[in-house]
Amino acid sequence: MKPALFTLSLAAFFAAAAPAAAESLAVALIDFDYVDTSGEPRDQREDHARRLRDFMASLRRDLARDGKFRVVPLDCGDAPCAVGKETPQELFDAAKKAGARLLLYGGVHKMSTLVQWAKTQLVDVEKDRLIDDRWLTFRGDDDEAWRRAEVYLAKRLAETRIEEK
Repeated sequence: MKPALFTLSLAAFFAAAAPAAAESLAVALIDFDYVDTSGEPRDQREDHARRLRDFMASLRRDLARDGKFRVVPLDCGDAPCAVGKETPQELFDAAKKAGARLLLYGGVHKMSTLVQWAKTQLVDVEKDRLIDDRWLTFRGDDDEAWRRAEVYLAKRLAETRIEEK
């Protein structure tokens, strides 16, 4: 047998014998809500809206990075999906229609100049079960503080144990 043909045959044998890679879990994310009750005199709505958009884009990217999750888009009609606009059942149905097994939603609350809270929940929409319920607190209200909070959340979510079907 020629060396090139042998190498190809060997590669095909090992590829067939290797266990299949674990299938990624389809997850849909609803953009988080944001509330600022800090009472600061400067209007920061534009900064917060931009930071929240960046946070959500980074979270989607980071969740998909290692292959455990596959992020799927949600469709709730004309307006973006939002916890306050649709019922939980409508959001679960939209996630199922998008092919998602999991749905992640949450919000951030700026309570003072330096302290923000984030609440997130991850639901298995196939089993109709909450599988992760998390409170985070982070200090600061600048791009770096938001980046650190997103990286931390993505890492914790990637470590979440999801039961097989």
